[in-house]
Amino acid sequence: MKRELLFAYIALVAICIIWGTTYLVMRMAVVEFPPFLFVSVRQIIAGLILAGFMLTIGKIKLPGKAYIIRQAIAGFFMITLGNGLVAWAEVHIPSGVAAVICSLMPVTVIMINLSINREERPTVPIMLGVAIGMIGIILIFSEHISEFTRIEYILGIVMTFVAVLSWASASIWLKKHSENSNPFLNAGLQMFFGGVWMIPLSLMFDDLSEAHWTPAIIYPLIYLIVMGSIVAYACYSYVLRKLPMTIVSLYAYVNPLVAVVLGWFVLGEKLNLKIWMAILLTVAGIYIVNRGYQLRDAWKAQFSR
Repeated sequence: MKRELLFAYIALVAICIIWGTTYLVMRMAVVEFPPFLFVSVRQIIAGLILAGFMLTIGKIKLPGKAYIIRQAIAGFFMITLGNGLVAWAEVHIPSGVAAVICSLMPVTVIMINLSINREERPTVPIMLGVAIGMIGIILIFSEHISEFTRIEYILGIVMTFVAVLSWASASIWLKKHSENSNPFLNAGLQMFFGGVWMIPLSLMFDDLSEAHWTPAIIYPLIYLIVMGSIVAYACYSYVLRKLPMTIVSLYAYVNPLVAVVLGWFVLGEKLNLKIWMAILLTVAGIYIVNRGYQLRDAWKAQFSR
């Protein structure tokens, strides 16, 4: 059990780092290529690779019809809406702004849990940790808050909020309907179906005349397929089954931090004292949330004797 918990936290760290890089990589691609088509190709290929590997090399037996339908539904809400709408939004808003909005996912999870799941009701330390983490994220991008007032950003911001709500809701739904199935096969099928559901969106909203496959598009596609989809999404599917949902959702706090540090290291972007303070606040928020869960579990164990 302890080994499984260790693997789950390692997987969560991988998610925090890898998905933190995907905002920038995605932005580089979708400004030059139809966004829904790009994400559809990415997720279909990644899903076929991961699911095909598990069904052949992994020798996992494909479960029944009800299981496949469940993964197809999850793929629509988590991939088609959760990932596709963010890609579309990044054509109109900076990747950093998208990352800030996506960092609201833990708050969304808590609000949904408060209304539907009394057993996972967050305690005061958990709520305090989430609040501190949010302050850290807001502080990082406070110098760019004025960009949110531009009219051309509004639709992109709204669609990103819709994506966050869709991803959070589907994550909770999967957590409540978890089953004894392989999490990597789950991830592969969700990506595949999510990419398939995105094809109609591409036909309706993409300008397909801009679909030109150049190295500037192919290299980000390969990175996002291998790291952003196969590795990170498989890790996400795994930690959903092993860790509390509010802890899993904390990756959304770390993703913007990775984007900031990566921008400073690679592109020489600003990383001043104010941003370091924000990073410390975010890390403190994550620690408090984890500590809150430990205290809650200890309290339950003590009073259940």
